[in-house]
Amino acid sequence: MQYTIDFLLIYLIPILLVWAIYILHSRRKSKKNLALKTEEFEAGLTEPASLHPLIDPAKCMGCGTCVKACPEQANHPVLGLIDNKAELIAPTNCIGHGACKTACPFDAITLVFGTERRGVDIPLLDNFQTSMPGIYIAGELGGMGLIRNAIVQGTKAMDQILEALKSEGSAPLDLLIVGAGPAGFCASLQAMEKKIKYKTVEQESLGGTVFQFPRGKLVMTAPVKLPLVGEVKFTETTKEKLLEFWEDVERKTGVQISYHERVEKITANPAGGYDVKTNKDSYHTRMVLLAIGRRGTPRKLGVPGEDLSKITYRLIDPEQYKNQHVLVVGGGDSALEAATSIAAEPGTTVTLSYRSGAFSRAKKKNREKVDQAAESGQINLLLSTNVTEFTEETVTIDKGGEKIEIPNDAAIICAGGILPTGFLKETGINVETKHGTA
Repeated sequence: MQYTIDFLLIYLIPILLVWAIYILHSRRKSKKNLALKTEEFEAGLTEPASLHPLIDPAKCMGCGTCVKACPEQANHPVLGLIDNKAELIAPTNCIGHGACKTACPFDAITLVFGTERRGVDIPLLDNFQTSMPGIYIAGELGGMGLIRNAIVQGTKAMDQILEALKSEGSAPLDLLIVGAGPAGFCASLQAMEKKIKYKTVEQESLGGTVFQFPRGKLVMTAPVKLPLVGEVKFTETTKEKLLEFWEDVERKTGVQISYHERVEKITANPAGGYDVKTNKDSYHTRMVLLAIGRRGTPRKLGVPGEDLSKITYRLIDPEQYKNQHVLVVGGGDSALEAATSIAAEPGTTVTLSYRSGAFSRAKKKNREKVDQAAESGQINLLLSTNVTEFTEETVTIDKGGEKIEIPNDAAIICAGGILPTGFLKETGINVETKHGTA
């Protein structure tokens, strides 16, 4: 009898106490995650931007390794345990790392594109090669938007291209690289390192999507190897520092990139390879690597006065808008970040116009910043409105049939972009719309 009592006191009761604490902690965590998921879904933030995890609840054992593995988790929640099952609790925060799938010991996670509600157009690829032999795709256009992933893809695509170039064929160029973002820049360095005949064209500036980030925006990356450079050990940096590093690499290596050159058409050459027509020249090349991203051509409002020079489609530097009346149009993260960063500049008057009644496509942090700025009077928030006309000094906005005319020195339209799907199909590349499939 005494032995039994001693056993209970020494072993069983402490074990039960630890178990009770664990259960209490798990329930509190589950409740918190459920509340966050409910808040995100009620706000309409249900659609991941690109690649994201699909979790099989029958296989998930609730170990939480996927949650711990997500590199974004420390900054804003992406995954969480609810009733001992992993769930995507903040879908719009997911940017496609894929670390969750690698970490899961029960093979419960599949990485997919699109959802049942919103399809995502993805070119069909086989080892980075499209349905048009000799045309390859790497980076965001293929569905991988993360900087590190894009760099790795640029390297792997080049490995396939270099192998293909060993076969017979001739043209003035071995390879034409389209785009100088992370994937295209990496591919250009590798092409230079391997001494093949290449040319890189970029319709805007070095950095691609990174160049289009607002000034000072934090860029999350990870150690990665660059051709001709070696391992780059960035973990957290800013847009400016990352671009400064790439520009330094460009100077030191002498890699050649033709800026402000936009590809207009790609056609098969009867003698082999492809003819690529740009706004500046024409090229005959054996291979093409498309690293052009998914932003495509900026979507315009189609209203009178939109051709005025004061109107742009991305924010480069908030400081240039000091002491100006500025209009920002849009409801996504780019629009909200532009509005808040410009509003922080001295003397600015910022109006944010959005056609819907709520910001359903923006992250919670950005929504909160806008709400705070609107409450303090830094931003004039006009929801459920549409721009109807620009003039040199004003802009007219429609709000429920009422015309509002306000002073305007500059406007930034963040209405998204027209995806390059049409260009791909015209080139002959097969594109598939993914609805929650790998």
